[in-house]
Amino acid sequence: MDPILESQLSVTRRRFISHAGRVGLGSAALMSLLEPKLFSASGKGVSLAENNGPGYAPGSPGPSHFAPRAKRVIYLCQSGAPSQIDTFDYKPTLEKYDGTELPGSVRMGQRLTGMTARQKSFPVAKSFLPFRQHGNSGQWISDLLPHHGRIADDICIINSTYTEAINHDPAITFFQTGHQQPGRPSLGAWASYGLGSESSDLPAYVVLLDKNTDVQAQPIYSRLWGAGFLPSNHQGVKLRAAGDPVLYLRDPSGTDATGKRKLLDDIAALNAERHKEVGDPEILTRIAAYEMAYRMQMSVPDLTDTSDEPPSTFELYGEDAKNPGTHAANCLLARRLAERGVRFIQLYHRGWDHHSNLPGRHPKIAREVDQGSAALVQDLKRRGLLDDTLIIWGGEFGRTVYKQGNPKTYGRDHHPRCFSIYLAGAGVKGGLRYGQTDDFCYNIVDRENTGVHVHDLNATILHLLGLDHERLTYFFQGRHYRVTDIHGKVVKGVLG
Repeated sequence: MDPILESQLSVTRRRFISHAGRVGLGSAALMSLLEPKLFSASGKGVSLAENNGPGYAPGSPGPSHFAPRAKRVIYLCQSGAPSQIDTFDYKPTLEKYDGTELPGSVRMGQRLTGMTARQKSFPVAKSFLPFRQHGNSGQWISDLLPHHGRIADDICIINSTYTEAINHDPAITFFQTGHQQPGRPSLGAWASYGLGSESSDLPAYVVLLDKNTDVQAQPIYSRLWGAGFLPSNHQGVKLRAAGDPVLYLRDPSGTDATGKRKLLDDIAALNAERHKEVGDPEILTRIAAYEMAYRMQMSVPDLTDTSDEPPSTFELYGEDAKNPGTHAANCLLARRLAERGVRFIQLYHRGWDHHSNLPGRHPKIAREVDQGSAALVQDLKRRGLLDDTLIIWGGEFGRTVYKQGNPKTYGRDHHPRCFSIYLAGAGVKGGLRYGQTDDFCYNIVDRENTGVHVHDLNATILHLLGLDHERLTYFFQGRHYRVTDIHGKVVKGVLG
């Protein structure tokens, strides 16, 4: 099919007007979902959010509560929990404590997992690799992540992140949805609900899963990018690494674009009539999904075809970027998605859960993510996209300073009391180290003033998107819900 003819078959203003007379004003609302630009003087997409929250009234194209610093978010989730002691939290004092018993005054009787609660000894383990200072800021970064030295001045390392969850599933669910129990909308769904999409050809929220190479990797569930009780059009759309990126992307043999366009129009008209009768918003969601699927048949192949990238791109991201499903390849796709106006891009890399042989296993996983993650920040910066793109990198909790299991083949247990993540890009101070942990990297120093709880992080992410986390709400089962529940404060100390 000629691409010009394919484009002509898409929805146009004239075509909309002719259909409006047939299905009435209900079709106007419907078509504003299918083709927001029809009614947008600015040419931007219109938010699909409802006026469900107190004081929250999105309406104009690209609504926000105040001027945003970030147009989009790329979240690099390191599932399984990297060890902050061996990555971003430099603790030279552990040199003298290495091998000694962790003092009870440091533990203070805090909760332990069932895996180490019965240990009779808690020997301290220093970082198994040296740290070095990088950039003009002198950021301390472990040799575990050598490529990150090149972005030291662009990232804000938060050493004082903490959570209540001590096991993987509730912990990652907490980070992704603001609640430890399943069923709440994901952060990306909230962003889509609050701001809508800048792209008419791709979903507002896209998910990429890195290939799993660790046999003990924690599972990842689709509910982590689900819409929960929000309208289902706000859930993340997962792109597959093998085969067609989206199932049924290709048309069956014997079909043509003209017939498919007519079929979709007829189904939309029938559904619009049904919506007028029952008023179920999921009917509009279903029609919008059909239309988006139609558009993605043209946009997704172009997105995933990286043959137009120059050699310098693969020099930056590494040869792994040519292999679909690797972290480097997904980071490159994340940049291409950002260029195409996708609002929230979520990557998941599994395999950081090392309860044994951490010095042998952490380097393998780190090599898989180091170059791609650092290259993404560099690539966005050189293209002028880092100024309005927020990058988040981190796991669901941290790792203990003490050894788990055999002291010679030790691992590190789960540690929610303090751990490290980093932010980069829109509105974030680069080259900053925020928050401090004690000499044993076990507790946060001045947690009241510099601690960054999960709710605080999510409030800050929304703030950078121009959204007030206290006003971005949805009325469900008798009360107004928000991603930060009744908690959270914006961490102003990390903002530029």
